[in-house]
Formats: sequence, C-alpha cells, structure tokens
Amino acid sequence: MWGGIDDEFSQLLSEILFIYKECTATSHFLACRGRTDVVIVKNGRRICGTGGCLANAPLHQNKSYFEFKIQSTGIWGIGVATQKANLNQIPLGRDVHSLVIRNDGALYYNNEEKNRLPANSLPQEGDVVGITYDHVELNVYLNGKNMHCPASGIRGTVYPVVYVDDSAILDCQFSEFYHTPPPGFEKILFEQQIF
Repeated sequence: MWGGIDDEFSQLLSEILFIYKECTATSHFLACRGRTDVVIVKNGRRICGTGGCLANAPLHQNKSYFEFKIQSTGIWGIGVATQKANLNQIPLGRDVHSLVIRNDGALYYNNEEKNRLPANSLPQEGDVVGITYDHVELNVYLNGKNMHCPASGIRGTVYPVVYVDDSAILDCQFSEFYHTPPPGFEKILFEQQIF
C-alpha cells in the first residue's frame, strides 16, 4: 500500500516540477536577491518598498523592449544592470553595473548623467515608461512616444532592473505591452527561444 502512495506522490511531484519549469521558462518576472525591504506582488509583476530587483532573464537578443507602469510616484528608476549591481544601494546608475532612468528624468551610468528627458516630459502616475536596449544604446519611451534621449556605456550580460523608494509602486510588462514596441524590438526572449 505505501508503495502506491509513494508512486502517486512521485508522479504528482514530477508533474508539479514540469509545470514549474514550463512557467519559468516562458514567463518573465522580477526576482529579488539580497534585499528584504522590497516587496514583489502580483505574480512577480509589481514592486514596492525600498530597493531594487532584476528580471529573471538576461537580454540575450539584439533588440529588447520592456515596460513599467507607474502606479504610484516616489523615488524610482528603471533600465538595465548586470548581476554585480548592488540592488541595496539606490539610486542605481552610480557605477558601471547599471544604466537607468531615474524619476527626475535623468539617465545615469557610472555616476554620470548621460542624458535627460525633454522638458515637461517627466513620467507621472499612470504613465508607461518603455525601454529599448540593443546592447549598445538604451532608449526611453513615454506612453509609446520616443523621448530621443539615448544613453550607453554598460557592457556585459544585462537584465532589466527596477528600484523603488519613498512609496513608489511600479508594474513591469515583459510581454502583452501597453504600447507596440518600436520596429525591430521585441519582448525579452529566453536563450532557448533564440536558437
């Protein structure tokens, strides 16, 4: 009798692991490491609290696009970062491990302002900030409109990154976008989907 239960349990566990692998191999979500003050809810799609998170997959393809919707304003930043980025030290963009647009409209890399959104174009509550990245240049889109403020400098394998503080709440979209990606750019692909 116990052998039958063990066999059923083993089969159930195998099915659960298969479903988990399928979900994590095709879904993008935020994954935090090292910061206990960050809260991720809504199936890994919403960030609040204090600190930063990387997406669960790097940007392997040549032209990637992703979005963040500002649910509540505060201190925030979005962009790309390597796994060496210190997600506990915000704002990001202070070193060679992150390139981000901050809530004040400035794009920072290595503690240097690389560009800035045009005047009167600061993202507000309810706005959608789109990011394109082609392994050379990061560009910002506000509610589907190109802000023409490219920034570059970061090297190596990068991931989408977001940080929040001071009551900011942001939702990420790695597929099913609010706005159509610019021509040639697409949702983040897992490495196995590229080959």
